[in-house]
Amino acid sequence: MPFPAPWRSPFESHLNTNSSTSFTLSTIAFDAQNRPVPRARTCEFRGFWPTPKLHPSAIDALNDQNIGLNPSVCVSDCISATTDVRMEKVEQLRASGGLVECVFWLADVKTQWRVRGTAHIIGGPEGGKEEEEARKKVLGVLEFTGDAKGWDVERQVTAYFANHSPVMRGSFKNPAPGQPKPKSHAEEEESKLGQKVTQLDDPAVRANFRVMVIAPDEVESLNVETMERKRWALEDGVQSQKTWKEVELWP
Repeated sequence: MPFPAPWRSPFESHLNTNSSTSFTLSTIAFDAQNRPVPRARTCEFRGFWPTPKLHPSAIDALNDQNIGLNPSVCVSDCISATTDVRMEKVEQLRASGGLVECVFWLADVKTQWRVRGTAHIIGGPEGGKEEEEARKKVLGVLEFTGDAKGWDVERQVTAYFANHSPVMRGSFKNPAPGQPKPKSHAEEEESKLGQKVTQLDDPAVRANFRVMVIAPDEVESLNVETMERKRWALEDGVQSQKTWKEVELWP
């Protein structure tokens, strides 16, 4: 696919202008009767894969711990976020084949953006077939602008982890999200929140940390002030030859 996508420039400009880059991520779950049911939650946009804007403290941590940075030789139009592998959305993505819809309400520019596509979860330290397939997918969306020698997926996942504060890193050491709290005070003290993690290779934390890469196949914008609405959709065809078709819509 040609890079960048035609929707990338206006979308990125709006993200850079808006005071918030949070979005609603919708997934498909299945109830006890195996009926599909919607699930939604707020996530934080972490940049386009694999080029998050790294905080100076993240760069320092990567260098100080002899991990270093990947060369800046690849880009993509895929949205990235981070997640705990124990969260319900991960299993929901597994069950639905990764189908998602992201909704950004960028109030400062009076525009709603919808991104539909497929999410891939990477970062499992144990590897395995599922991890290998996901890594193959997120490597397949990259557009290389230089020599890829030395560029490593694991180092890039660590860069995303380093970009979190020590307290946020520590949250991946917390008890499993969404589980009932213990009834006794002693048990609750053992599971207290607020731990700080400075080591980027902490095994207990990295066992739970993941990067979510969303490959779009349909993007839509609606400006509620000008009432301009557009949709870009990937036309069918071989992945490497797919192109984006733009259509103006009634608001």
